[in-house]
Amino acid sequence: MHIHILGICGTFMGSLAVLAKELGHHVTGSDANVYPPMSTQLQAQGIELTQGYDPAQLDPAPDVVVIGNALSRGNPAVEYVLNKGLPYVSGPQWLADHVLQGRWVLAVAGTHGKTTTSSMLAWVLEHAGMAPGFLIGGVPQNFAVSARLGDTPFFVVEADEYDSAFFDKRSKFVHYRPRTAILNNLEFDHADIFPDLPAIERQFHHLVRTIPSEGLVIHPTTEPALQRVIEMGCWTPVQTTGEGGQWQARLLSDDGSRFEVLFEGVVQGTVEWDMTGQHNVANALATLAAARHVGVVPSMAIDGLSAFKSVKRRMEKVAEVKGVTIYDDFAHHPTAIATTLDGLRKRIGDAPLVAIIEPRSNSMKLGAHRDGLPQSVVQADHVVWYAPANLGWDLAATVASSPVSTRVCDSLDAIIADVKTRVKPGTHVVIMSNGGFGGLHGKLADALQ
Repeated sequence: MHIHILGICGTFMGSLAVLAKELGHHVTGSDANVYPPMSTQLQAQGIELTQGYDPAQLDPAPDVVVIGNALSRGNPAVEYVLNKGLPYVSGPQWLADHVLQGRWVLAVAGTHGKTTTSSMLAWVLEHAGMAPGFLIGGVPQNFAVSARLGDTPFFVVEADEYDSAFFDKRSKFVHYRPRTAILNNLEFDHADIFPDLPAIERQFHHLVRTIPSEGLVIHPTTEPALQRVIEMGCWTPVQTTGEGGQWQARLLSDDGSRFEVLFEGVVQGTVEWDMTGQHNVANALATLAAARHVGVVPSMAIDGLSAFKSVKRRMEKVAEVKGVTIYDDFAHHPTAIATTLDGLRKRIGDAPLVAIIEPRSNSMKLGAHRDGLPQSVVQADHVVWYAPANLGWDLAATVASSPVSTRVCDSLDAIIADVKTRVKPGTHVVIMSNGGFGGLHGKLADALQ
């Protein structure tokens, strides 16, 4: 079967393409912006990519067109599909029908940490010999691919609350029907599709309604929004993590790189790993609970976590030039920026820390999170904010109240010039964006050379 994917370089759609190829289909795809890591992964799989949405790519007609949620009416390829009456489907629906059917699905939902926690869970199951399938919105370094079918009943999926397609406004995760569900946290995000937090809570409750009574819901005790979701009605056993929960961590190092795990008050073992930050300790507890639900004893799961390597673009060290360390990180919401910088600060101590931040997500472009930005960077010594001409709100005015040394730039060259004057051997520079950021990582490394 020939499957053509519109919007193939999105992390979800790219992963879907890998699974479709593994199922033996002929897969092609197109996107407005073809960039790594997804483009590299797809080309390595022998998947043919087209830049742009010229309808010519749909002639001869594929057997089915999978339409990504970034595409809307008015897109030339979408209009062609509708006018010609070509069969089309959303990505989540295709995944549910062709991959998840009949499997034990472990879904990881939440505003933050979905990709990292999904990667941890897939790796812990792999380490335990359970060879799971998975679809993750990033590239876990333990696997080097973002998706695979796996040949056992178990399948780990990053369960996103974003909508499914222009013709299906339900959250993606409503399609997945998990048996084990991690609800990591819940804050307002995706201001382009949700009017407020209660609207997102309702979608999370739609997910909870699909989890069987023999399944398991895992969530932290510290998230009032998730508590409200559960109180709307839950027909499934629940396990809690964190303060006062069944799963707890006792930190043995400030930066979260060593901690003891307790389940119902009994010590299960100690995690020693390369990860940092309180948020990753929380991700680990949820992972241990989910793994136990499918039969992995905590001691074995803890061994797995100790061998976990992070996800590409999650505090990934991408260069070291003349003693300056450069990291790439996906954080793009004030909470994620704050927890990520906090984890790095605890690891590097008093070393100089420079953050470069691109407010690129749809919510950021709409200014939905701007009030949280000035305080989100308190752990940095200097912050460079990128304000492209089309941002639509006054970033400089917003961050003027930040307690940290701040510079707002409107070009990559200006960012590089500013950073060059501030770094010395021993400085750590973290670049935060949910996009390619114009290849800033490589350009900065070259400039420092």
